Amino acid sequence: MAGIAGAALMSSLLLAGCNSSGDNRHQAGSSTNNPAPTADKTTTLTVLTNRVDLAENGVLQKYADKFEAKHPGTHVAFEGLTNYASDIMARLSTRSMGDALLVPNNLTNEDLVNYFEPLKDSMFDHIRFADFKAYRGVRYGISTGASTEGLVYNKKAFREAGITVLPQTLDEFYAACAKLKQAGIIPVYVNYGAQWPMSSWGENLVGFMTGNPNYLNQMAETDQPWSIDNPWGQAITILRTLIQKGYTEKDLFTNNWELSKSEVASGHAGMYFIGNWVINQVIEAGAKSDDVGFIPFPYDNKRGKRYAQLSPDYFLGVSKFSENKQLAEEWVDFFVNESGYVNDSGFLPVDETKTSSMPQIQQFESYKPTYVERQPPTDDFLNISAKVQIAFWTGDDIQRWAVAKDLKTEFQTYNELWKQARHEVLGLDATAKR
Repeated sequence: MAGIAGAALMSSLLLAGCNSSGDNRHQAGSSTNNPAPTADKTTTLTVLTNRVDLAENGVLQKYADKFEAKHPGTHVAFEGLTNYASDIMARLSTRSMGDALLVPNNLTNEDLVNYFEPLKDSMFDHIRFADFKAYRGVRYGISTGASTEGLVYNKKAFREAGITVLPQTLDEFYAACAKLKQAGIIPVYVNYGAQWPMSSWGENLVGFMTGNPNYLNQMAETDQPWSIDNPWGQAITILRTLIQKGYTEKDLFTNNWELSKSEVASGHAGMYFIGNWVINQVIEAGAKSDDVGFIPFPYDNKRGKRYAQLSPDYFLGVSKFSENKQLAEEWVDFFVNESGYVNDSGFLPVDETKTSSMPQIQQFESYKPTYVERQPPTDDFLNISAKVQIAFWTGDDIQRWAVAKDLKTEFQTYNELWKQARHEVLGLDATAKR
């Protein structure tokens, strides 16, 4: 099955990490083995990141300068991974994880102890998703931002296409796409070639449609989670319709992620269905803030109540193999609470006591969506996924389903693999009916 290397490698990581104790509960930062740097000796703190753009445009360096001023003798070095979801799994296997890094989404919570240091509890006061990356009451990662997804659109492109009423139903969404296409504007940039944005049309859209934060976890309770008629089929069918009608970028197979931002910013493309975090990136790519809007995605033809899944962005943690653990934990705390990254990146605050001042977020919330806070994946769900070699949240399988000749046949194949893996992982009788 294509696109499953990350999950397959994860399985080997679980075995590789089994020699580490699962009862390491010491507080990171309390160790005397990692003294703070002094001005006459430079300590390099290596930070792995998915934000290659911020590493290249100097924003991350701005944070580093501020941190280094507070920690004389420290040099913060960033290493950007262009396909972080896949690349980081290979880095874990060789333990070349730097000092601070984003926690891989496909790593089971049970295995966090083998690769990450515990974080002190005081970092999590009023923080959303505090227990998302925790095992046996110990937290190993803190969210770097909160986001929801919706239609990020260029108002100038909409005006040029003659769209005077924002779409609030699926049919109205398709009609808007048709008008944009007729005007010579790419209706929706799905970023098929970049792969990772495709999860918006799968795992994330399924969460929106159901309003059920545990929908994915409940897949571990059935042998046939995929069906043309259930939310999975409905979500993928929307994506397939866009591709089949020519409502997406023509060049599907090239990674045009960076290009797509300037396309939306200039009005050559009309929309994304993606997280609010992209808004500032589109503005940085040349759009005026007043020309960028953000509304809930009209995933069906019902008017009124809309669910909006509230999701954490990547979680930041400290490498178990770092030689600068105390300093790395101080960086994590600083990055989330002091650096300014949340505002600079257009995230919703992870601190529950704070609100967003972004006009686009205020527009989105004027529709009064019902926020559903995503729940952490269960180990059963992750272990079955690893066994069947399905790499959720990477976009791999969504790519395959989006262009499959027959989606029903594809789903049948995946259901057969899921059933076998589920029965093996959960120790069920292979002949049992669920």
